[in-house]
Amino acid sequence: MSARLWPWSLFAALIAMAGLPIYIHAPKFYVDAYGVSLASLGGTLALLRLFDVVQDPVLGWMAEAGRARRGFWVAVAAAAMALAMVGLFAVTPPVAPMLWFAVTLAVLFTAFSFLTIVFYGEGVGRAMRLEGGHVRLAGWREAGSLVGVCVAAVAPVVLGAVTERPFAAFALGFVLLALVAVWAMRAEWSGAGAAVGNPFALFRPVLADPLARRLLLLALVNAAPVAVTSTLFLFFVESRLGAGGSEGGLLLLFFVSAAVSTPVWTRLAQRYGAKRFLLAGMGLAIAAFLWAALLGTGDTVAFAVICVASGAALGADMVLLPALFARRLGELGAGESAAFGLWSFVSKLSLALAAAVLLPALDAAGFVSGVGNTESALWALTVCYALVPCALKCLAIALLAVTQVSEV
Repeated sequence: MSARLWPWSLFAALIAMAGLPIYIHAPKFYVDAYGVSLASLGGTLALLRLFDVVQDPVLGWMAEAGRARRGFWVAVAAAAMALAMVGLFAVTPPVAPMLWFAVTLAVLFTAFSFLTIVFYGEGVGRAMRLEGGHVRLAGWREAGSLVGVCVAAVAPVVLGAVTERPFAAFALGFVLLALVAVWAMRAEWSGAGAAVGNPFALFRPVLADPLARRLLLLALVNAAPVAVTSTLFLFFVESRLGAGGSEGGLLLLFFVSAAVSTPVWTRLAQRYGAKRFLLAGMGLAIAAFLWAALLGTGDTVAFAVICVASGAALGADMVLLPALFARRLGELGAGESAAFGLWSFVSKLSLALAAAVLLPALDAAGFVSGVGNTESALWALTVCYALVPCALKCLAIALLAVTQVSEV
């Protein structure tokens, strides 16, 4: 049966390869290629992120409403995502670059979110028919996702050695991958489900269930440390460690560690229980955060080790927590795609809250991007990057410890 799980890895890689450009590649590309200002770029990204957060429950409802023709709608969304990627990176803006950036990224956001919700929702039913259940499917899915992130991180650098337009080449390669991934997954969309009416009625079974609500709250709290460190990662490496230029390699190390760890967490959870090893992964993350709080200028090697440990901890989060949620959805018989619309909403809300709270806090502490910060400003950066996530992770551990879940 495992031979037929490779399409899930491939499709997960496709979605992940779109996600990294959304948050990392596109802003820098438009600054370098078209000279857009950081201020206008930041304002546009803030509005787009807000739009992306609030649309997820609506997309979850739409995914359930279109379930009878799910394969068709997946193909449409994948085509929109691929065309948006080409427009973003391979087409000279036919209008003002900032407007073109906003339009193409809005399409990319929407298609990316829809495909993520449908993909995770479909996985609930697939896992129930699979030996090894939700944890096994999550292991294949998240391993593919992390491989996709790694490829997207290094592709522009590798392509830059052979072409003058590496991002355009990346976009065209993405189109090819989209065609292959959609074809590979064509037989996996069930198309089964009850008729969908009132969207509030669709969300009610999940929101009315105490365990499902607890898991959604846990997703919000547990995603917050990653949101914080993702927001501040570049600042910490450049200003606290004084290791500007090492960001790409450290990020790659982080994601490779997460990818390598996923089959390990999967096997351990299948044998000994998902909750036990999700708690272990959270404990590993806390150890990494505490060590990071002790670092100073020049401690790049130690931080590389921290990237390995925190990447492995992320692997546990990505595989085991969605598997626990999917298991509960299977028990409830609730609308899976609608429920994962809520799941996506709370996860993205953490990212939005991190940017909204931490960046102004650092500014108030006198921190500025680059070198030359005072020790008090650097300490504020360390507190935000390492100690705040540590406290949030402790809260997540406490919440999970008192939550009774069915093992998967």
